Amino acid sequence: MGSAGVGRGFRTAAGWVTTTLAFLLVWVALVGPNERGALTPGAFVRIPLEALLFAGLVLLLPPRAGRVAAVAAGVTLSLLAMMKVLDMAAFVAVNRPFNPLVDGSYFGSAVGVLSDSIGRTDAIVATTAAALAAVAVLVCMPLSVLRLTRILGRHRAASLRAVTALGVVWTLCAVAGVQAAPGAPLASSSAARLAVGKLRQVYVGLKDQRAFAKTTAVDAFARTPGADLLTGLRGKDVIFVFVESYGRVAVQGSDFSPQVDAVLDTGTSRLRAAGFSTKSAFLTSPTFGGISWLAHSTLQSGVWINNQLRYDDLVTSNRFTLSDAFKRAGWRTVSDLPADNVYWPQGRSFYHYDKLYDSLNVGYVGPKFSYAPVPDQYTLAAFQRLELANPHRAPVMAEIDLVSSHTPWTPLPHLVDWKQLGDGAVFDAMPKQGPSPAAVWKNPTRVRAAYGQSVEYSMNSLISFVQTYHDKNLVLVVLGDHQPATIVSGQGASHDVPITLISHDPAVMSRISPWGWQDGLRPRPDAPVWSMDDFRNRFLGAYGP
Repeated sequence: MGSAGVGRGFRTAAGWVTTTLAFLLVWVALVGPNERGALTPGAFVRIPLEALLFAGLVLLLPPRAGRVAAVAAGVTLSLLAMMKVLDMAAFVAVNRPFNPLVDGSYFGSAVGVLSDSIGRTDAIVATTAAALAAVAVLVCMPLSVLRLTRILGRHRAASLRAVTALGVVWTLCAVAGVQAAPGAPLASSSAARLAVGKLRQVYVGLKDQRAFAKTTAVDAFARTPGADLLTGLRGKDVIFVFVESYGRVAVQGSDFSPQVDAVLDTGTSRLRAAGFSTKSAFLTSPTFGGISWLAHSTLQSGVWINNQLRYDDLVTSNRFTLSDAFKRAGWRTVSDLPADNVYWPQGRSFYHYDKLYDSLNVGYVGPKFSYAPVPDQYTLAAFQRLELANPHRAPVMAEIDLVSSHTPWTPLPHLVDWKQLGDGAVFDAMPKQGPSPAAVWKNPTRVRAAYGQSVEYSMNSLISFVQTYHDKNLVLVVLGDHQPATIVSGQGASHDVPITLISHDPAVMSRISPWGWQDGLRPRPDAPVWSMDDFRNRFLGAYGP
C-alpha cells in the first residue's frame, strides 16, 4: 500500500473516531441524568425524542438552514449539559437542583469552601479545570451536532427511514411504559423536560420577587413601642447562637449521633447542676448544606428567605428584625461573625447592630482551622471579655456564629482552660495535630465522623462557656443554621435543625411552656417542629407584655 493509501486510511479512521466521539458527546448530553445516584448504564440506553425531532427537522430544511439549526441546537445542548453537571453538584451540596436565576451568586463562596477543604492550590487547579471543561463543551458540542447533521444530509433517504422507524419504536415504548432503568424510561424526553424546568425556575423566581415586597410589608410588630417589646426579658443578656451545620442528623438517625447525644445529655446535667434549665425542639431551615445567611435572616425577620433574590430584597427593605426589637426596647445589639474578615454593610444598614465583631477585631492571633478563622471557644471568650464582663452597661442582645463545625470539619481545636486562652496562641500547634481535609475527604465515613466530632466540640464549648462564667442573667437561644451536606445527611434528608433555650431564670422558661418544647439540650424525634420564619413572632409574643 502506498503512502497515499495509508493517508486515506488514516483519515477514514480518524473520521470514524471523530464521528463516534461526536455522537457519544451529544448522546450523553441528551439522555444523561442530572443526579449522581441515577448514573447507571441503563440511563444511557434510551431513545431521546429530542434527537429524533431535530433529525427530522434538519432533513426537511435546506442545507444552510440546517447548519444554522445545528449550531443553535449545539449551543443549547451544551448549556443543558452544564446544567446537569451543576444539578449534580447542587444535589450533593444543598440537596436540590441548581437554580440558574439565583445560584450563580454562590460560586464565590463555593470556591472559598473548596479552598478550605482541599487547599488553595488544588482549588485553583480544580476551578480552572472546570472552567476549561465548560469552554470545551461550549465549543465541541455545536461542532459535534454540526458534524452529525452533515452526515444526515449526505444520507438523507436512509436517515429519514431510520428516524421514522425509531419514532415508531419511541411511541410504542412510551405507550407501554418500557423502562431502561428504574426511573429512566426507554422513550426519553429528559432533555426537553430539563430545559422547560430551568425556564420555569427562572419564571417562578422572577414572579416571586415581585410578590415578595408585599410579604415583607405585613408585620404585626413593626410599630410596637419599645416599652411593649420583650418585657419578659428585661435585664437579661440574650444571645442567639447559630451553630454551623447543626442539623437533625447530628442528634438522631446517624452513626455519629450517639456520640453527639451523649455530649448533649451530659451537658444538660452539667447545666442543671449549675442552675440552668433547657428546653428544645426543631425548626425547619430555608436552606440546606450551606448559604447560612438565608437561615439567619429568616429567623431575624420572620419571613421565609430561601434564595439570594429574597435575601437581597430583604436587606434593602425596612423589615423589623429581632435585633431591631431589642434595640428599640433598650438593649445594646451586637453581631459576632468570626468567619468574616471584611466589613459587613448589612450589619449596620439592615440589622442596625451597635457593634460588629469579626475575625479581625477580637484580638485573635492564633491559627486558622480550615474554614474557621477563630475557634468557637475563643469566640465565646472574646465576647465575654469585650461585652459581658463590663458591669456598667446596658443589657446586650447578640447574634453569635460558631463556625468550627463548618465544612470541611477538620482539623479541629480542642478545649483548653478558659484562663489560658489569651490571644489564641495556645491553639498554634493544634491544626497539625488533626488530619487534613484532603486526607479525611477521601472516605465518606471519615467525613461523617469528622462532622460529628466538630458538633461535639462546638456544643462542648458552649456548655463549658455557660458553666464557667455562670451568668444568671444570661439567656441563650442555640440553634443550627442548616443540615450538613448530603455526604453527611444523605439524600432526601429534612431541613430540620435543633433549637434550644437556656436560662437560669424560671420565669423566662415559664413564658414558653405553651410551646410544648422538651426538657434538655437534645430534642427527641417527636419534638415540635416549626418553620424557622415562625420563630420571630412566637418569640416576641411569648416575651411581650
